[in-house]
Amino acid sequence: MELDFASAWEAISDEIPESDALISGEIRRSWGAYEDRAARISAALLAADLPVGANVGLALYNGPEYSEAQFAAFKQRVTPFNVNFRYAAKELLSLLEDADAAALFFDSTLVEAIDEIRGNLPKLRLLVQVGGATIPDWAESYEALIGRHAPAPRIKRSPNDLWMLFTGGTTGNPKGVMWPHASMIQTMKATYAGLKQSVPRNLAELLESVRQIAASGRVTRQLAAAPLMHGTSGIAALTTHLTGGAIITLEERSFSGDALFSSVERYGATHLTIVGDAFSRPMLEALESARDRGEPYDLSSIFLVLSSGVMWSAPIKQALLSFNPRMRLMDSLGSSEGVGFAAKLESDPNEATTARFNLGEFTKVIDEDGKEVAPGSGERGRLALGGPLPIGYYKDPEKSQETWPTIDGRRYSIPGDFATVEADGTITLLGRGSACINSGGEKIYPEEVEEALKLHEAVSDCNVVGVADKRWGQAITAVVQLADLGVEDATLIQSVKENLAGYKAPKHIVRVDRLERQANGKSDYRWAARIAEEALGS
Repeated sequence: MELDFASAWEAISDEIPESDALISGEIRRSWGAYEDRAARISAALLAADLPVGANVGLALYNGPEYSEAQFAAFKQRVTPFNVNFRYAAKELLSLLEDADAAALFFDSTLVEAIDEIRGNLPKLRLLVQVGGATIPDWAESYEALIGRHAPAPRIKRSPNDLWMLFTGGTTGNPKGVMWPHASMIQTMKATYAGLKQSVPRNLAELLESVRQIAASGRVTRQLAAAPLMHGTSGIAALTTHLTGGAIITLEERSFSGDALFSSVERYGATHLTIVGDAFSRPMLEALESARDRGEPYDLSSIFLVLSSGVMWSAPIKQALLSFNPRMRLMDSLGSSEGVGFAAKLESDPNEATTARFNLGEFTKVIDEDGKEVAPGSGERGRLALGGPLPIGYYKDPEKSQETWPTIDGRRYSIPGDFATVEADGTITLLGRGSACINSGGEKIYPEEVEEALKLHEAVSDCNVVGVADKRWGQAITAVVQLADLGVEDATLIQSVKENLAGYKAPKHIVRVDRLERQANGKSDYRWAARIAEEALGS
């Protein structure tokens, strides 16, 4: 493998300079303009004297700036990493310190938080603000920076240059996962197989691939509904651009199903990247509302909806598929620590499932001794991926060894997802062991209880956590957002017992007006646990 992202994208921009690369509202940037702007930002990074391998934070909402700054970092052989734009000042400080951030691109809404912490970040050499009417004297204006610099010259790079993806920190502190470009590109095998191609190994093969894709009329136009700072949209965007496609982002800061489908119609989006029910539920509501008022959205351009990172409920999938028989839903099981654990491609509304997957080419389910779990045995095991992998967590060799152990001479990614293997070889995902609840000696995975609760029509959203209990050790507690406030707690608990073993049913129901989730749509279990503890006086 000889490819790195910057060199690949430069070659694509030379090959198809007039084709769309970035679209957002009225902004429509060609590949030529995309490369030129990234080259000018790259010049600013060069002027800041950042050493090769320095880490550059992207605390940005979705928009062209995210992709441009990332491309610029790749050009200059520095490592871009994602920063959650919802973080408060203390969280930002912790993350940026841990990342040894040498430069930071940040949205104007974060200016006060950045100002509060920048004095404690002596390694920061460059601060660039995106948007906003005024720019503080300690930061650069993004657009002014582009206008002031001539494009940086192209340089020789390495396929071992890094892209770093910080985990969401759902149950602990975020950790930076270091992905070499070559390894990330090798994870794209399934995408290229769908295009009836092999993963390109060099620039000549890459350009031939781009030409073939263009000739076939299957150029990807990915609408990144989930944040680019999340792996689902972020990794998919790397793939889209490697195939010469375009990334579409929404201007709205709060997700709207109507805004999404308006952009689908306007720009002919072929692929949507979302994160489970947090996105698909408002999408479904928008489709139903438009249909009921006699103004249905045109979904004919959509070929694939990709979700990863959380469970995606079967009823929501079934309803979405009914609106576009041509559409395919890809429920992908991956993580920051590994891509391609398992997946399920669904097109028949009658066969959509929750948390059922086909194992990936390099994946198996192993027990505590590292042995494969026998299909149909009912034994729980951990998912282990032996395909192209990251090199580890940034500055954490001990945790890296735990997550990427070597078993029988092969290195695996084992981030902690538990599953059972069915007799037909498919797997049923149980959830992340770190969030597992121990109630009366029984292990309960929050996700399976959440999905059982969501089957009740009164439940709009929910999180399940364990709250300290003298009798049970931990009492299963559901924090729920309801569409029907008249439903009784006992009815909700009974509905779970109709689908799961009785010991998995919640012992307490805590009602909230709105469930808090992370910006990427993932569950915020720390928030849910705090709300549950406060409500129960624990």
